Amino acid sequence: MSTANHLWGAPRIHGELLKLGINISQATVRRYMVKHRKPPSQTWKTFLENHAKELVAIDFFVVPTVTFRMLYVFIVLSHSRRKIIHFNVTQSPSAAWTGQQIIEAFPWDTAPKYLIRDNDRIYGYEFKKRLDAIGIKPVRTAFKSPWQNAYCERVIGTLRRDCMDHVIIFNEKHLKRVLRQFIEGYYNVSRTHLSLDKDCPEPRDIETPEMGKIVKIPILGGLHHRYSRQAA
Repeated sequence: MSTANHLWGAPRIHGELLKLGINISQATVRRYMVKHRKPPSQTWKTFLENHAKELVAIDFFVVPTVTFRMLYVFIVLSHSRRKIIHFNVTQSPSAAWTGQQIIEAFPWDTAPKYLIRDNDRIYGYEFKKRLDAIGIKPVRTAFKSPWQNAYCERVIGTLRRDCMDHVIIFNEKHLKRVLRQFIEGYYNVSRTHLSLDKDCPEPRDIETPEMGKIVKIPILGGLHHRYSRQAA
């Protein structure tokens, strides 16, 4: 009876047995019931894979200037194509400022369904109010679990290794200019990603030999290059 009816508990089976003239205690029924394994809950990885097209992730990282002032960089990353869809820089981030960045990142009806964030206190009442206004559901990572926001952590590592570690930043305006050149001129449109089958966040066409010779286009003063074919 227990095997054939997975949804029945001990009280239900006990009642059925009583109706069949089998008079035993409910405790005995519970002892001899088949123990059904509950289906495992959805893992974090499965959640990310199932909702990749509806997910964005956000995070901050800090960049020191030449005068040792700390500037905060806010990043909004799309999971589906690993594309940085918005960034901004500030000296003093707040919940209201961060909420405004979300509004700027998703104008009109472009807001995603889910937004992954950590437990930083910067995501306070004003920030939550902005998310509610455009229908985004926040998904908080567990405490001390940066791996749950791995894509954003990885892109921040890329920004540090491929850009920030090689540039001396003078002020906020300079940092914005450097990041814009790197993100819009290289990361989103030129840099290939293993997770995208070695394509770019903004899909890049294959250029065949008959299209011309290969030329290199310097980015950030030659720190990186984009290679393209140009007709003679």
